[in-house]
Parts: sequence; structure tokens; C-alpha cells
Amino acid sequence: MRTSSLVLLLTFSCLVTACRDEQAGPKPRAKRLPEPAQARILEAAPSDLTFRAGTTFADGSVVYLGSKVTPQKAAPGEEVRLAHYFQARRPPPQGYGFFVHVVEDAGGGMLINADHEVQNGAAPLASWPVDKVIEDVHSIPMPAVPARVMLGFWRGDERLHVDEASAHDGSHRMMGPRLGGNAAAELPEYIVRRASAAPTIDGVLDDAVWKSASPVVLRGSFDGREVRLRTEARLAYDDEFLYVAFDAEDPDVWGTMRKRDDPIYEQEVVEIFLDANADGRTYNELQVSPHNVNFDASFVGRRQGMDVSWDSGMKSAVKVRGTLDDASDTDEGWSVEMRIPFARLSEVPHIPPRPGDRWRFNLYRLEHHGRRTVEGQAFSPLFVGDFHALPRFAWLTFQ
Repeated sequence: MRTSSLVLLLTFSCLVTACRDEQAGPKPRAKRLPEPAQARILEAAPSDLTFRAGTTFADGSVVYLGSKVTPQKAAPGEEVRLAHYFQARRPPPQGYGFFVHVVEDAGGGMLINADHEVQNGAAPLASWPVDKVIEDVHSIPMPAVPARVMLGFWRGDERLHVDEASAHDGSHRMMGPRLGGNAAAELPEYIVRRASAAPTIDGVLDDAVWKSASPVVLRGSFDGREVRLRTEARLAYDDEFLYVAFDAEDPDVWGTMRKRDDPIYEQEVVEIFLDANADGRTYNELQVSPHNVNFDASFVGRRQGMDVSWDSGMKSAVKVRGTLDDASDTDEGWSVEMRIPFARLSEVPHIPPRPGDRWRFNLYRLEHHGRRTVEGQAFSPLFVGDFHALPRFAWLTFQ
């Protein structure tokens, strides 16, 4: 069965949907290599498989021979080619589609939903000739964290039975090759300094605290590349508050939503996610739009238990350098200041934080170029289209 999950287009060409605070790009499908009109039928699987299986579905009627990953070692976000090989030993079951999920080794969270039709629809399971080998080829971005390919067949609300208990995850997703964990994707760290004086929350970044805070420039959230419009961020703290400043280049500053907790993540926004006890479960999400509309929510697990009734107590202000909501002229950009009370955040170990305390966090921006194509930016690139990718959160170290 297909899992309703985060799927990732590798291009940034669609509009954002649903708590898109988590998306780094448009809704995705896995990229597929060009497929012929006729099904590819082989006599045998290649001899150089990088993952060998031999495990079976449906009482031995279909065998998963294994897969070939090319290249086996790739940088996070680099495209890799997956070729899967199957053989029907008896007439195969009818009416099943094909699914491919890439999940984290740690916790099993979904990284990529690469569901697609076998050979782009040329070779559905029901058509497989007995004793011949079917090859399916598609491509995905290399995960930044250790991951595993899980695959199988679905029909309605069921998955085709995997015969060997040790070959699936308990929900009849067959275990495939391992991926990811490239050391090139090290997590960045931000050293946050104590403010000698609190900034005035007016959206103007002229306070002394911002002059002494270290600036960071956000990068492409999906692949870490340089972005079209620069976003710079700074952080500071005192006994009661965490202070966050964003400065965003933007030739067209706009937004249509005006109410607190409106889904501003569907438009242009800056965001901070905070996991104060660094447990990879409980965390908070805080956003500000160009109209100074706030969205905040708390979570008890990755995308679990979202509570939008939670009130962060944040105070924010925005300064627009241009004409808000007027596409006929060219703006310079917008800046944001946020003052976030420590006492309202989830599971803060110490208030005030002690020197050396380390939280997990990330900084984001969503920019709609021409009010159409979406670009996600992040302090710690995610390499997946999910702003809630907790294993990719950076470190926030209190000085």
C-alpha cells in the first residue's frame, strides 16, 4: 500500500502545500530514467548486483533478486540510479502497484517516497512472464543520513505478503539496499553569544547585539547549493529570551494571510525550529511572514502531535524595504526580529541556558520566485524535502 508521506521533486517548480514549513521544494516524485514503450524482459539479472536478496512474496510466487546502486558512494543530494530485479516463479498476483520507500536507519522515518509504476507502466506485476526477469530503473537523491530502500507491492489498503519475517519491516515492506551516511554532510554549529543589551524588536537590525552576533547565510535546503536571493541570520540570548534576526533579499515582498496561525508556510516566510533537549523528538516551530503574521506549533515527534494551540509567546517585528504586496515595482527585501521566551519552549534543560548547553535547531526561508516557483533555504541543508528532518538539524551551542 502507498503510505501518505513526503515525496520530493528534485526541481523547485510547484507550489507548496500542507504544513509546508517542512518542505524544501515542491511536492515530489522520484525522477525516472526514460522508459521504453515495451516491457524490458531479461533472461537473468546482471552479475554485478550491489545488493543480493532472493527473498519472496506471496508464498514464493515472486522473488526479489536484488538491486544495483550506481554510484554506490555519492554526496548527499547527488542523484543515484537504482535498478531492481524481480522474477515471477508462478503467475503473479493481480491488481498490485509498486512502491519504493527510502527510510532512515535510525527510527525508520520516511525520507523519500519513490512510488512509481514498474518500467513507467510498461510492466505491471500482473503481466510478468513466469521465469523471466523484470528490471525496473529509477533515480533518487542520495540521502544525507544512513538509510534503507524498502520496496514491495500494494493494492488498496494492503501490501503483498512478504514470506520471510526477517526480510521485511513488520509491515511487508521488503528490505532493499542501504544508502547514505556520507561524511560530507556534517552538521553545522552556531555559537550563540549572550547579549549585553536586548535588541529593540522593531525589525530594524541596527542594535549593537546584531553587530556582535555571527552572521550565517542560508543555502539550498535540498542540496546545499547557493541560492538566488541571499538570506542572512543571526542569534543571541539573555536570561529570558532567544533573539533571532533574518535579513532577506527580495525583489517582491508579499503575502495574503493576516491571521495568527494561518498557513503562512504556503507563501513567503522565515522560520526557526528548536529542539531544546536535543532528543530528536520534542521540538517547536516558529514562523514569521512579511506581514508579521506568526505561526507557531509544538511537536512530540517528527511531524507527530502537531499542536497549533501552543503559544510560543514570541514577539516579532518586520521591516520591509520596498512596497509590500506591490508586484509592479522592485523591492530590496525585508528583515525580521524575533524574541522567543525560553519558558514557553518544550523541554528546555536549563533556564537560562548554561554555557556549553547544546540544542538542535535549524533556520529556514521559503521564497516564491515570481510568486510561482518555490525555493527552500536552510542553515543546515536537509537533502530531503522536509523541514522536519530532525537528524539534519544543526547544533546551537550557548557561549
